Amino acid sequence: MSNNQTVFTGKQAADIVGITYRQLDYWARTDLVRPSLADAAGSGSRRHYGYRNLLELRMVKSLLDAGIRLESVREVFRYLRDNVDADLTSAHLVINGSSVVLCQGDELIDVVRRGQGVLNLLPLAQVKDQVDGRIVELYPALVEVDDVARRRAV
Repeated sequence: MSNNQTVFTGKQAADIVGITYRQLDYWARTDLVRPSLADAAGSGSRRHYGYRNLLELRMVKSLLDAGIRLESVREVFRYLRDNVDADLTSAHLVINGSSVVLCQGDELIDVVRRGQGVLNLLPLAQVKDQVDGRIVELYPALVEVDDVARRRAV
């Protein structure tokens, strides 16, 4: 699913990713994942998230669910934003206790540089599938609108 032009409200983003609105708000206010289409600009304004934001939010949730501390998640995202230009879902993160290693092509890069434990693999393409599935499940009308727009562009 390629929803580059679909706009998601904060509530929709939280529902799709499986987090609370309070988490979403905190992550936006603390610059972990800021909405790319429209940020809040005072009382009564709304944030608007893009599809890539949904992927990033789901990655954050997956890392937290794997036991990575929020501070380490922030380090991971700083590294990814500074060093990964391509599609994030083409890479894999290897989770080793409290450390995270980026597996990109044939390179392994220690993103957090500390900790030890059992290795877990988090394929980021799975994050895309999870987000796409939740969009279709919760907001099927958005998919139909996106499909119509895509057909017009062709």
